[in-house]
Amino acid sequence: MTGDLLNKYESDLKKAIEYLERELSGLRTGKASTALVEDIHVEAYGNPMQIKGVASISVPDPKSIIITPWDKSLVATIEKAIRTSELNLSPVNMGDNIRINIPPLTEERRRDLVKIVKDKGEDAKVALRNLRHEVIDKVKKSKTTSEITEDEAFKLDEQANKIISKYNEKVDSIVAAKQQEMMEI
Repeated sequence: MTGDLLNKYESDLKKAIEYLERELSGLRTGKASTALVEDIHVEAYGNPMQIKGVASISVPDPKSIIITPWDKSLVATIEKAIRTSELNLSPVNMGDNIRINIPPLTEERRRDLVKIVKDKGEDAKVALRNLRHEVIDKVKKSKTTSEITEDEAFKLDEQANKIISKYNEKVDSIVAAKQQEMMEI
């Protein structure tokens, strides 16, 4: 039971880190990235779909993104979806594809983004703590039902604390790297 519990715990912690990384990759920095637009929803064939599901997205240079829909009739729909998104991007319809030039961020916007990154990091840490509390509760329950001994419970608690410390450090380093990236001009 103890090994399974810690393995599931670590697996859940990894998922929380992956979620944080996905969330942060969608934040606009001064550099072009496919992650900026790939999850924007467009109305295609009567269903809402993500851009990455209806087009190929490329980054030819650090300041632009090219979106090439597989069905050319979706060019205008994709352009509208990008224009109405919260990203403040100005897509240019090139006929067969859409070009997005990434403007530089203002200092004020950079500071706002740094705060958003910090908040997302804190949300991730809360998720990690909640997972830790679940493990501790399961350990206590197992101890009271005599499934594990007092010593095993203590060791499990120590191992859970070591694991959470490692993942908290990962969150801190991911957040610090993203904040640094946000402040680069």
